[in-house]
Amino acid sequence: MTDDSMISARRRRQIEAIILILLLILSLTGIFINDYSPADGFGYWLMMVFVFAFFAIILGWLQSRQRSEDFMTVLREQALHWLFSLLVVGGASIVLKPEDDSGLIILLILSLATALDGLRVGWRFCIVGIFLGVSAVIPVYTEHFFWVELMIVAGIVTLTIIRSFWLRKNI
Repeated sequence: MTDDSMISARRRRQIEAIILILLLILSLTGIFINDYSPADGFGYWLMMVFVFAFFAIILGWLQSRQRSEDFMTVLREQALHWLFSLLVVGGASIVLKPEDDSGLIILLILSLATALDGLRVGWRFCIVGIFLGVSAVIPVYTEHFFWVELMIVAGIVTLTIIRSFWLRKNI
């Protein structure tokens, strides 16, 4: 690998790490909103489908430049994946209506869509999807779930920063 492509690959990993951290922070915000007001949480998670799709397309674009893939193919796959995810969220919203735990159901759907898209765009997206799934289940087991989830996010963010910004050799 040339120095230019090595720098480019490292820069891409750093951008992926920043997107991971941003999505985790937005997810934590949604968890807090959902706890405070389930109806607002429902709308927030619905909006987050678009946000996650946007960042997945950005990651797909970065990877297509690195691998010399056709970006239009990547864009089509991403658009279909997130369109189908949005259709499932829409179906769930019709069935559930924005009531008590419907935001958690949308969160589970977003979790699945994110984790599956992580198979395409990278393991960092899988981590966010797994975190979202765990975040939807933790409130069933404890009243103080926000603090548990905050500690999980803090751990993931710390490891991500160490791995992506301070370690020389990234995978």
